[in-house]
Amino acid sequence: MRLSTKVAINTLVQIISKGLATVLGLAAIAIITRQLGQNGFGEYTTIITFLSFFGIIADLGLTLVTTQILSEPDVKQDEALGNLLGLRLVSALLFLGLAPVAVIFFPYSDQVKAGVALTALSFFFIALNQILVALFQKNLRMDKVSIAEVSSRIVLLFGIIISANLDWGLYGILGATVFSSFSSFALHLAFSRRFARIRLKFDPDYWRMIMRKSWPLALTIALNLIYLKSDTLFLSFLPRNSEIGIVAEVGVYGAAYKVIDVLITLPFMFAGIILPILSKRWQENSKKQFFSILQKSFDVLVLAALPLAVGTQFVAAETMSLVAGQDFAVSGPVLRILIWAATAIFLGNMFAHAIIAIGKQKDIIKAYFFVAISSVLGYLLAIPHFSYSGAAWVTIYSETAIALASYYIVWKNTRFCPDMRVFFKSAFACALMAVALFILRHTQTDTLPIMFVSAISVYTISLYALKTFDRKEIMDILNK
Repeated sequence: MRLSTKVAINTLVQIISKGLATVLGLAAIAIITRQLGQNGFGEYTTIITFLSFFGIIADLGLTLVTTQILSEPDVKQDEALGNLLGLRLVSALLFLGLAPVAVIFFPYSDQVKAGVALTALSFFFIALNQILVALFQKNLRMDKVSIAEVSSRIVLLFGIIISANLDWGLYGILGATVFSSFSSFALHLAFSRRFARIRLKFDPDYWRMIMRKSWPLALTIALNLIYLKSDTLFLSFLPRNSEIGIVAEVGVYGAAYKVIDVLITLPFMFAGIILPILSKRWQENSKKQFFSILQKSFDVLVLAALPLAVGTQFVAAETMSLVAGQDFAVSGPVLRILIWAATAIFLGNMFAHAIIAIGKQKDIIKAYFFVAISSVLGYLLAIPHFSYSGAAWVTIYSETAIALASYYIVWKNTRFCPDMRVFFKSAFACALMAVALFILRHTQTDTLPIMFVSAISVYTISLYALKTFDRKEIMDILNK
């Protein structure tokens, strides 16, 4: 099979599997929120967020550097994979093992503390999985990863359904989460035997070589973690006046954030597909083609991001009721704010990947450090006074700052300036879409399906009328 065909098949498989996994994940969240309510989902969100800190720190940059090491010419694959897995096993045991101890010193309920100890197992299996994924990436067999991901989501969904029917509460859902992660790891491990001889290795010299490559990524990820997850963590224990209770506020905020998490998988998946092409063009010194690909990629993300942000202003409460249940309609105002943070991620994500393509990852560390520190200060000041609304606005600041910093570094090293014509055409189309939605909102036909179809129709027709794209260009993109 030709390399281009294998790449195309892998890309298609990833898109389809991500779509299935997203649907299954949303179904799982719909059951969890309805089963646990605001307080229970607040505890669930606190547990997952708390463990995310330890899980991401345990990564040590190994997830990204594994692909790089396994792709090096003349690499001894089994030796490299064995040492990467050995180092990951030790880091996961060390950092995730600290989580149940550290949580004792936080003002959480006994149920949350016990939940952290139980769910640490889920993060442990996820940590081991991430190393194995790189093996399938190298061999262009992401279909195996897709099978494992979709299968584990099915296991999770059935586990949650059983837990809900038997009224096992929070612990039942956490148990299903652990079993889902274990099933994913078991499938990855079974599939990997076809491509490598999996044996744990503990070679100190090899580990030092790995850490020399991974430390910039580890530092960047750690700083990234601070500004990404601090909002929910601080929201879970900072004292403030609350009408519904701090735990319930975490649930309200966490439900809206789950929707954002689903949406931002799109730009990351898209940028991941484009990254190898950008890297190749830069290495070939094909600056004109590099600029062309980056411009078209930016335009695609603009066309997706702006209508999402504008449309959400009109259907946020209905969306949250559909996804999480009527109790979470109050998450609508939070979603209206957070969607702008998602927009910043959409628009900045391609530049963040372009930094990797041109090999300037270290240049972004200062920006991450500044944004991490300033965001923490922002959360400390905003949350006690404005609760989850304050957290959401600081999140917009942090994502916007990183997007601008990413663009600046790309501009500084390449002198790329994006053509903003598509941006302004999209903005004008969004304005027309907003007028249509405003009119529908003041009639008796403002149901979610009608609003959704109307928004897409007005936006698409407006873009076509503005000659934002033509048929030949669309076919060219699809063929590529």
